[in-house]
Amino acid sequence: MGRTSDAREKILTAAQSLIELRGYSALGVAEICKTAGVPKGSFYYFFESKEALALAVIDEHWAIQRGGWSRIMNGDAPPLERLRQLFEETEAEQRAGQQSCGTVSGCMFGNLTLEMSNQTEAIRARLQDIFDAQVAMVEAVVTEARDRGEVHVADLHEAARSVVAQLEGQVLFAKLYNNTSPLGMLWANCLALLGAHAPQEPATV
Repeated sequence: MGRTSDAREKILTAAQSLIELRGYSALGVAEICKTAGVPKGSFYYFFESKEALALAVIDEHWAIQRGGWSRIMNGDAPPLERLRQLFEETEAEQRAGQQSCGTVSGCMFGNLTLEMSNQTEAIRARLQDIFDAQVAMVEAVVTEARDRGEVHVADLHEAARSVVAQLEGQVLFAKLYNNTSPLGMLWANCLALLGAHAPQEPATV
């Protein structure tokens, strides 16, 4: 039973790495199994299709990312500071990935949206749910900032969508140019989108 569980995790890990590097469409089951070091029969024991594997990879990746987002967005820092922390961690993750493999991998969800949203309804719907969840998290924080008089927006939901869209767009540019510098503009652009000013730093004695 231990080896069976290990095989599934190996397949998921291999698939995530390959999808991040090359995308979904170019991959075959045989390559995934070879990279994972498991027999092809193991793949079909756990996953009825490559699409089912992709959904499992998306779910596992989101579970990890959602944990990170929740830790930041539900933290004790002021709302705008939480948004800045989210941007800083995103930039740090992309830089770490670039240092590890030589290229900026971008956002798996954004990459798959561009590649697969018009090809498979199941994947499109799952990605839509994830982005909706991200927008909801940001909207809750923007609402807090609005209630504190720190932001000025006409529509909280659309403002949150704009923040998430900006985050995804800058990560996309970082991947396209293999350069994480665009991510350094996330904070300033977010403040502009929200009609906000940077929080004042505490005075030093």
